[in-house]
Amino acid sequence: MDGSERIETVITPAITAMGYEIVRVQMSGGRRQLLQVMAERCDGAAMTVDDCAEISRTISAVLDVEDPIAGAYTLEVSSPGIDRPLIRLKDFERFAGFEARVETRALVDGRRRFRGILKGVTATQVRLEAETGLVELPFDNILRAKLVLNDALLAARP
Repeated sequence: MDGSERIETVITPAITAMGYEIVRVQMSGGRRQLLQVMAERCDGAAMTVDDCAEISRTISAVLDVEDPIAGAYTLEVSSPGIDRPLIRLKDFERFAGFEARVETRALVDGRRRFRGILKGVTATQVRLEAETGLVELPFDNILRAKLVLNDALLAARP
């Protein structure tokens, strides 16, 4: 388990109890590390600055007790935003019908970068209607993915 996974394991129960869901936890930086936590509300409402501040205070308190990070760090809490990253398999299902960019670790049909309309998921595959036709991408092969900011996405936001 890497540092980000350990931190996510430590903070998830408290964040879930507050009515939020963690989207991504990421550590970066050199001497002064940056801990980025992306979260969303479980009720589907838009995140506010107050939500982020409340999550930040809770995470700080939990990490002060558990102390999983060696040395100084900066904590940054944010919402996923409208053109959000797609991290979990359920994200690809939830946003079926919207356009996304997907990059894979290994080649699929001779390429690594895809753009198209999400068509849902199977147990282990993400389905995408790309310019070349329907592509099934193994979920564990996806390096990064995010929604494309366009009129359809803007019209659908809460």
